[in-house]
Amino acid sequence: MPVAPPRPKGPPLNALRAFEAAARLSSFSQAADELCVTPGAIAQQVKTLEDWVGARLFDRHAQGVRLTPLGRAVRPSLGDAFDKLAETAHLLRRIAAPDEIRIATLPSIAQLWLSPRLPAIRHASPGLSISVTAMERPPNLMREPFDLAIFFDTNPIARQSEATETQILAPDSLFPVCAPEIAARLVTPRDLNSETLLHDVTWRDDWAVWLAAEQLSGIAATAGPAYSLYSLALEEAIHGAGVLIGHAPLVAPALASGALVSPFARRVPCPAPLAAAFRSPTTEGSPLRDLARRLIDQEMAPTT
Repeated sequence: MPVAPPRPKGPPLNALRAFEAAARLSSFSQAADELCVTPGAIAQQVKTLEDWVGARLFDRHAQGVRLTPLGRAVRPSLGDAFDKLAETAHLLRRIAAPDEIRIATLPSIAQLWLSPRLPAIRHASPGLSISVTAMERPPNLMREPFDLAIFFDTNPIARQSEATETQILAPDSLFPVCAPEIAARLVTPRDLNSETLLHDVTWRDDWAVWLAAEQLSGIAATAGPAYSLYSLALEEAIHGAGVLIGHAPLVAPALASGALVSPFARRVPCPAPLAAAFRSPTTEGSPLRDLARRLIDQEMAPTT
């Protein structure tokens, strides 16, 4: 008889993580997005855990997946465990590098709104180390290694929790913008019928929203060049390639410099203001709270 017999192995941590994300989000594909893997990898990890347990955790069906009674029973405690693990990881990093702040934001916000503000922040807080990651969807601040997320959010206050705080940075509105030479020939919105409309692929419906507010028909709201980056569409508008729907926080510097003008008075309020979410509790005087406060300081104008 062995003196030290082999001990049974516990469930793989990655399999537990995949199951928890899929259970919390009710989707293998959304779990894959959060964990930066493929849906097939999530499915395989869940199967690995089910094989270890010896029972199904999800029922698979044509419309997606649904937790079994066993899966529903363990989801809350497993979620609490990963929340605590993530909290500990953030605490380790915050103690080891208290002046390091990691920001996640849309590419357009990073390039057009945040970047012009960073020099003033670095000047005011020279010891601060700021990293910026551009992504299309807000991260889960409870689980992912970011301290601050800046996105256009339809309901930022409702997303607050015990672990996060939110702050509206700026309202958003939609309105056409173009180079001055194009604006000179736009007398009424109907004149847009003779101009090239520029589009951002993420906000492809912007023109339809603005034209509907103007009660204009007969103008092809989806016709014209489309760009995968809003900053590219904005540069093309500055260079005279056509007329773009501006998002107020993103086009403000170009309007202030005169590189772009707004030829018409109508601005359509956007239901998603520019908002910041950051991890809490964030004590007064902490680098993160100081940064959040500086970002909403009206006296800190973007450089032009």
